[in-house]
Amino acid sequence: MRTCPRFASLREEYEREIGYLSAHARQHAGKPSAKSSAKHAASTRARMARALNGHLERCPECG
Repeated sequence: MRTCPRFASLREEYEREIGYLSAHARQHAGKPSAKSSAKHAASTRARMARALNGHLERCPECG
């Protein structure tokens, strides 16, 4: 599938945020903040999926 630069930057931004949250969860395993970060990472993955699907529907270059 061919995508536009906006799709790539949107995906990169979400993946960076997920990486930070996941790293925090691993680093602070067993603490309440780790559990919170893991939950935020999971919800960010879902938001990324919705955002990218919405982009694919609207973008003439990607769709």
